[in-house]
Amino acid sequence: MHIKPLTLKRANEVVAELHRHHKPVQGHRFSLGLYDGSTLVGAVICGRPVARGCDPDTTLEVTRLVTDGTYNACSKLYGAAARVGKEMGFEKVQTYILESEDGTSLKASGWVKEADVIGRQWTHTDGKPRRTDQPNDNKTRWAKQLTPARSTV
Repeated sequence: MHIKPLTLKRANEVVAELHRHHKPVQGHRFSLGLYDGSTLVGAVICGRPVARGCDPDTTLEVTRLVTDGTYNACSKLYGAAARVGKEMGFEKVQTYILESEDGTSLKASGWVKEADVIGRQWTHTDGKPRRTDQPNDNKTRWAKQLTPARSTV
């Protein structure tokens, strides 16, 4: 299996076809595909952190990861996202998974569980309506430190 860059359009097509509970995303920093020979078996989309409290200059977020069930595909994509993020100069990569998911692929890729997050509907500060097609279940945040964190002193 091998990793190749994907356009956001192609990555979103894979998300629309295979993801259990999320829809395609609006934007990204980069997307990667995992191929078994010439067959695309999974995709990861990486972008800015969704939560306002996360620094978008130092933190990369995996906003979507999807596979067709190929063995070890999730771990390979999480690992590739972290490697590319590190090469781009990010200090940390993070993602959120549903509380009902166990994080086996994240553990296998060297990520650690950082926090439990209460599920809720986000609100816009400017009155725009938010998407309502996303799950509001409780989640867990997982992360991998890519470089030493900057000192705040």
